[in-house]
Amino acid sequence: MKKFLKSALLTILSIVLFLLVLLSIQYTPTYVYRLITMNVADVYDYKNFENHRIKGTEHTNTFISNPKEKYIESLFEELVTKTGFNSFEEWAIKSQTTALIVIKKDTIIYEKYFNGFKRDSYFHSQSVAKSFISFLIGAAIDDGLIKSINDPITNFVPELLERDQRFKKITIKDLLEMRSGLAYNTSLIPFTNIHSPWHDEAVGYYHPNVRKLLLENVEISSEPGKDFQYSNYNTSYLGLILERATNLTVSNYLEQKLWSKIMEYDALFSLDSKESNFEYMPSRLIARAIDYARFGQLMLNEGNWYGNQIVSKDWVQESTRENKSIPRDIYPKWFGRSDKRIYYNYQWWGHVNKNGTYHFYANGNLGQNIYMIPEKETVIVHCGNSLQYYSSDFDLWNVALQLN
Repeated sequence: MKKFLKSALLTILSIVLFLLVLLSIQYTPTYVYRLITMNVADVYDYKNFENHRIKGTEHTNTFISNPKEKYIESLFEELVTKTGFNSFEEWAIKSQTTALIVIKKDTIIYEKYFNGFKRDSYFHSQSVAKSFISFLIGAAIDDGLIKSINDPITNFVPELLERDQRFKKITIKDLLEMRSGLAYNTSLIPFTNIHSPWHDEAVGYYHPNVRKLLLENVEISSEPGKDFQYSNYNTSYLGLILERATNLTVSNYLEQKLWSKIMEYDALFSLDSKESNFEYMPSRLIARAIDYARFGQLMLNEGNWYGNQIVSKDWVQESTRENKSIPRDIYPKWFGRSDKRIYYNYQWWGHVNKNGTYHFYANGNLGQNIYMIPEKETVIVHCGNSLQYYSSDFDLWNVALQLN
C-alpha cells in the first residue's frame, strides 16, 4: 500500500511539474510565479506590481457636506436583514466594505470608511477602470487623435493583419461594446469553480507583457459586432489604441485629460511589468474613493465640471445610455428582457427601470461601484473587498430606487 501511495504521489508531482514547465514556456515563469503566489486577485494587488503615478490638481472644487447618515443607512436595511446582521455597522464590517459615499446635488450626504480604510487610502478600482478607459477614448476623439469609433483597430495596430486579416473587421466600437469576437478562454479546473491556469482572466492579469500578448497571441473566435462576450482583452486593446493614438502612456493621458483637471488626490496605475511598462487597463487603476465620486459627478453632469466641459456631452450620452438597436438576445438571460433590465454600452453598465428612467454605473469585482442616478442627481460610490454579503450593483439598484 505504501509503495502504491508513493508511486501515486510521484505521479501527481510529475504532472504538476510538467504543467508548471508548460505554463512557463507558454506564458513566462513570471506568470507562473504570480499565479502561485498571488492566486485570487484582491484590492491590495497593486502592492505587488510596479505603478505609474498620476498627479492630481492643486485646486479643485470641493463638495458641500450635509450628512444624512441615518437616512442613507436606513436604505440598506433590507440588505442588512437579508444577510443576517443586526446593524448597518455590523454589515459594513462583515461585508468588507471599505468606503461608502453618497453625493446628491453636489452635496455629500454620506461619507464613511470602514475596515481600516480612510479618505486618503488607496482603493483598487477592479473593472471600474474600464469606464475610465472609455472616457479616454472620448477624450481622444475630442482631441482629433481618433477619428471615429467605427475605425478598424488595425488603423492603430496594423501588425495584427500579419496574423489574421479578420482583425481589420474589428472596430473600436466593437471593443467598447464587448462585441469584438475575440477568443476568451473561461475554462475551470474540472469539478471546481476555480479558474484554470489557462483562463484568460488570469493570463491577462498576471502576464508580464500584455502588449506582446495582444500583438502575438490573442485570437479571433467569431464574427465581430455580433455576440456579447465580456473580455478584458477588449479593454486592453483600447489601451493599446490610446497609446498609439496619443504617443503617451495611458497614465499620462489620463493625468492630462482628467486627473490634472478635477481630481483632489494622486492615483496609481499598475503595470504588467517595469520592462513592458504597459498599464493593466481593465482593472488596476488605484485611486481614492472621493475621486471616484468626482468622476461619477462629472459623468452625471454629462462631462461638465462646474462650467468646464472636460469631455463632450455627446460622448457621455452615447457611452452611458442604452443602445436599443442591439438585440437583447445577445446578452445573458440575467440581463433581463422586460421593463426592468440591464444593459452594457462603451465599458459602462446600466439599469433600465419600469418607469423608463435609467441608472448607469462603473462596476468592479469585490464590490467596487460608481453608481449614477440621473433623475435624482445622485452619485453613490461603494468600495469593498468581498461579494459574500454584497451583490454589488444589484444592491445599489435597490437602494437607488428607494432614494428620495
